[in-house]
Amino acid sequence: MELLLAFLNTRDVELGTDVLDDVAAWRRWVADRGLGDVGDLAQARAVRTSLRASLGERSERLDGPDPAPAAGLIRVDLSHGVPMMSSEDALGAVLGAAARLAVLGSWERFKICQADGCLWAFFDRSRNRSRMWCSMQVCGNREKARNWRERRALSVS
Repeated sequence: MELLLAFLNTRDVELGTDVLDDVAAWRRWVADRGLGDVGDLAQARAVRTSLRASLGERSERLDGPDPAPAAGLIRVDLSHGVPMMSSEDALGAVLGAAARLAVLGSWERFKICQADGCLWAFFDRSRNRSRMWCSMQVCGNREKARNWRERRALSVS
């Protein structure tokens, strides 16, 4: 789960940074996680765009046609009689993690923060799966305060 979240959040809208805009930064990201081969940077962007779109991201980067299908090589090995997914490259590892979470029924708990200007991916641990923001202390508080100010301004007018 942490690998998938880290990959989905390689772009930080608030800071204006994107690991996938720089080959050296992408290599460091992959090496820091011990994921093997770096693979193609354009394919990494396509995989991230497709995964985030499947989570419902609606941003200027995703406007237009649906993202192209993305693929990565995943191998299934038997280790002591237990099937294990593995990959020799970073994208296969990320897609393998996503597939595992989908099979376990956890995929729908991955969401994109609804706060304006955040778009951080997070895992919704709430019982009823209704969480809207990556952090109630930051994004949720900002959004609720903004909505309150807007309602108050309308009632005063």
